[in-house]
Amino acid sequence: MSQDWKIYTKTGDKGETSLIGGTRVAKDHDRIEAYGTLDELNSYIGLIRDLVSDEELCSKLTLIQDRLFIAESELATDPEYNARTLPQLSEEDIAVLERDIDAMNVTIPELNSFILPGGHPYVSHCHIARCICRRAERITIRLNRNYPVDPVVMRYLNRLSDYLFVLARKLSYELGVPEIKWIPKV
Repeated sequence: MSQDWKIYTKTGDKGETSLIGGTRVAKDHDRIEAYGTLDELNSYIGLIRDLVSDEELCSKLTLIQDRLFIAESELATDPEYNARTLPQLSEEDIAVLERDIDAMNVTIPELNSFILPGGHPYVSHCHIARCICRRAERITIRLNRNYPVDPVVMRYLNRLSDYLFVLARKLSYELGVPEIKWIPKV
C-alpha cells in the first residue's frame, strides 16, 4: 500500500457511504445493514478460528470467511453496476457446507430435543456466530424485497447457520461437554 493511503476518507462524515459502483446511500440503508452484519459474522468466525487448534477446521473456517467476503461484495454492489468482475457464490459453495454438515452429523449423537447453547467457550462462540448468521439472513431477506439479491447468497447463509449449529454440537461432543436439553419449566 502507498504511504499516502489513509484509512479515513471523510466522505462518510455526513452519514452516507458508497456502494461498489459509486452510488451513495445512507449508512443505515438495508444494503449496508446486510453486508455490515455479514462483516460482523465474518469477524466472529475469525475469532472461532483463532480459538480452535484443529488445522482442518481452521482451513474450513478460512474458506467460509472467504465466501462471506464474496457475499458481502454482492450485497455492497449497486444493482445498476455491472459487477461481472466480482467473484460470485456458487451452488458448489452450498454443497461444501452440506457435505461438511453431513460428515459432522455422523460423528455426534442424534438430536432428539432442543438444547441450550453453551457448555464451553468454543461451543458458545459457535452459537453466537449462528445467531449473527440468522440475523444476517433475515436482513438479507428484507433487502431482497426491494433490491434483488442472488438467491445463492440467501441459501448460503441459511446453510451456514446450520453448519455453525452442527459445529457447536461436534465441538461439545469432542470436548466431552454434555449438551443441556431444554426442558421447559411451566
